[in-house]
Amino acid sequence: MLFLAACAPPQAVSPAAVLPMPAAPPVSTPVPYLALGDSYTIGEGAQPTDRWPMQLAALDRLGGGRLTDPDIIARTGWTTAELQGAIAASGNHRTDYGLVSLLIGVNNQYRGQPLETYRTELRQLLATAIAYAGGSSGRVVMLSIPDWGQTPFANGRDQNQIGLEIDAYNSVAQAECQRLGVAFVPITDLTRSAVGDASQFVLDGLHYSGPHMARWAMRALPVVRGLLQ
Repeated sequence: MLFLAACAPPQAVSPAAVLPMPAAPPVSTPVPYLALGDSYTIGEGAQPTDRWPMQLAALDRLGGGRLTDPDIIARTGWTTAELQGAIAASGNHRTDYGLVSLLIGVNNQYRGQPLETYRTELRQLLATAIAYAGGSSGRVVMLSIPDWGQTPFANGRDQNQIGLEIDAYNSVAQAECQRLGVAFVPITDLTRSAVGDASQFVLDGLHYSGPHMARWAMRALPVVRGLLQ
């Protein structure tokens, strides 16, 4: 005789037993960055990757940030007026930068221009930087002017007077930033601490080496991260 085994009916699967699909990872949107300035922004004499804005962006990404390598509008020798003119000629009309940095003024001081001229032109530059950041002053950061009086290039010059003038320019810059709600990062003390150490400078004895500019980037980093939150 043949015996037929009874087939068990199929079991219904409870909805609760269905595993949910994993959520898609959040999209990491890059944060565009614009750096404005002069020879200190382009890192005269140093490798492009050693420029302090490049190092700042790299440090931010190393810590999980999304800051892109910067667009740069800067050139050795520029004053505030020359930078403003170059910006106008650049054709860059973006207003979506997540961060804009500014470091300018040493050539105004070097040429002996009045402080009030610097103040007026810096106000215009800060307004331009804020416009690039979509109208948000909280996405703009300015670094103080380095004291070139403490470089090998300044040997034989009145280094004390240079320092006093740099301090006066930085006081103007800090006051203008505070007036507009722009972050101000002092780095002048770092440049003064480089005196006597050849490794802190490039071959011209005036501009700073990559390892030294890394100190600027590291000081600016926590401020910038706070702005980007």
